[in-house]
Amino acid sequence: MARRAVEEVEVRELVFEDYPLLRNLYGERGINFKILEKLFHVELTLRGNQVIMTGAPYDVELADKALTELYGLIKAGYNLYPSDVEYAGRTLLENPNTKLKEIFLDTILVTSGKKVIAPKSPTQKKYIDAIRQAEIVFGIGPAGTGKTYLAVAMAVSFLLKGEVSRLILVRPAVEAGEKLGFLPGDLVEKVNPYLRPLYDALYDMLSFDRVAKLFQRGVIEIAPLAFMRGRTLNEAFIILDEAQNTTTEQMKMFLTRIGQGSRAVITGDVTQIDLPDPKKSGLLEAMEILEGIEGIAFVYFTKQDVVRHPIVQRIIEAYERKEARRGEV
Repeated sequence: MARRAVEEVEVRELVFEDYPLLRNLYGERGINFKILEKLFHVELTLRGNQVIMTGAPYDVELADKALTELYGLIKAGYNLYPSDVEYAGRTLLENPNTKLKEIFLDTILVTSGKKVIAPKSPTQKKYIDAIRQAEIVFGIGPAGTGKTYLAVAMAVSFLLKGEVSRLILVRPAVEAGEKLGFLPGDLVEKVNPYLRPLYDALYDMLSFDRVAKLFQRGVIEIAPLAFMRGRTLNEAFIILDEAQNTTTEQMKMFLTRIGQGSRAVITGDVTQIDLPDPKKSGLLEAMEILEGIEGIAFVYFTKQDVVRHPIVQRIIEAYERKEARRGEV
């Protein structure tokens, strides 16, 4: 009977020059090291200004790269959170050649609370680069990938730099189980619940008072898609959120509102269409007929780009498995 091959184990020592920075990398009660150990299947031991890595050679190599690059982020002034370690580790697992500095240090906006908003994955980096370069950008993918949040951050950044004169944030109001006619208030009050995620993103980036003043001056406008008909929007940054719930006619109407000096970001998740006939989604048609047109960019997110709690990625995977089984029947 053939003897089972013993898996090779490598022990590698990594020395860091700045112990306080290394302690930041270690994290509160070693939380950051625990995340990396779980992701890369290695053992990490902190001894003074040294880290001892033990595991299979390829896993140790990845852990070495992750520790070195994360240390470089901290040295460059980046405020590292455990969630950042999780995103960075997953990114390196997917593509070991990724340079984390090119992603995490690309600051989009520093919020009123001094929070730095930057991409957390290669796709997010590709997304913000597309927004900088193209007049119209489609961000398509599952929930939790930062499509809307990053679009709002870019819009605020453009506004603060004077590259646009106003922000217009738009959502279709699709009735998901409730008839709008039965809800209290006028049309604006009825559709406000649909627009809440856009308000939340704004308040996370600017102070409440500043947002209120910008609304009063008409610099920021949040409106249901129906309010866009007949308008021409110049020198504006326009975001159409939840675009999978637009009809073909609504999507065409929205895209033809864009005027001189404006740019638009359209976000959506084609697995979450609430229209009576999902095949008539304006986003699905736009994906089919606008791909390849100069000035229009499409960026596709996957579950690997989820930047909410890690459990969100597992939930998406569970639903994907169910859909796959259903397709086999």
